[in-house]
Amino acid sequence: MTNGPLHGLRVVEFAGIGPGPFACMLLADMGADVVRIERPGAERSPTDITLRGRRVVTLDLKRDAETALALLDKAEVLVEGFRPGVMERLGLGPDAVLARNPRLIYGRMTGWGQSGPLAHVAGHDITYIAVAGALSAIGPRDGKPVPPLNLVGDYGGGSLYLIVGILAAIIEARRSGRGQVIDCAISDCVANMLAIFHSLLASGRWQEGRGSNLLDGGAHYYTTYECADGRHIAVGALEPQFYARLRELAGLSDAAFADQRNRAAWPDLQAKAAAIFRTRTRDEWCALLEHEDACVAPVLGMAEAAGHPHNQARQTFVNTDGLRQPAAAPRFSHTPSSVPPRPREVSTADILAGWN
Repeated sequence: MTNGPLHGLRVVEFAGIGPGPFACMLLADMGADVVRIERPGAERSPTDITLRGRRVVTLDLKRDAETALALLDKAEVLVEGFRPGVMERLGLGPDAVLARNPRLIYGRMTGWGQSGPLAHVAGHDITYIAVAGALSAIGPRDGKPVPPLNLVGDYGGGSLYLIVGILAAIIEARRSGRGQVIDCAISDCVANMLAIFHSLLASGRWQEGRGSNLLDGGAHYYTTYECADGRHIAVGALEPQFYARLRELAGLSDAAFADQRNRAAWPDLQAKAAAIFRTRTRDEWCALLEHEDACVAPVLGMAEAAGHPHNQARQTFVNTDGLRQPAAAPRFSHTPSSVPPRPREVSTADILAGWN
């Protein structure tokens, strides 16, 4: 990579799954030189978009930790996602590494964190967001909690919080000359993401029951509706002026719709609105509402999203190496990012020579 705001940043990634690779994809997208260490015989899918932009070296860390240490001597950032204690047993723990490179940012990505009674227990996104309090709030009123893909835990509470921590620690290290360890636990970070909902709960404006609140599908003006063709639209007319426009254009003329904030009426109003939205196809509703200040959009599948005119105009998706994939984000005016190529294998000697 020769562009992006992180051009010149040296990152060593210890191969893992989920939030670590995605965090390193973002760093690579923004221009960082990310070297991924994989074990001998590791399989790598040619369609794994999250591995783009890497240089890859193969090391048996149980036998050759010294080569990894040589890379870390010249790196600014380390990213690992093993269970607590694994890196220490390999001789690559923070004490050993920071003694050699005191400026290194040591990013540790786990589900439960480096301490606590669950720290050494296996888990996945669904279990982390369950303990953090997020999963209980997601799903239909009369159904069970629904996992929101692994966007909330792995990527929202994992990758993105790790990136924030890394960038903050880089700024501090360049001021103080000292690196530090980032203990990024998904369960901690998802709990942190829920700050606004704890505020609403404390003020009496949030109920624990699913599908009964302003932002969880309980409100008739912030939910999804099935259309005549079985497809869906998303409605998010929170503000009174947008709600008024929605009522005007969609024909929500029943006088009961006038009292937007009457929580007790929401179930009945949602049923009435559902009957109206079933009278036209999704695309017919979008032709009527999508370009108005009614806060309505089509619910698109991932394949369909690439063809949406807005996404096409902004080139939100690109075709690189014969693979359709999301473009780099966010966008920078002075140091624009670009989608880096597929991972490529190189020798450790080449990397060290370049980093020298």
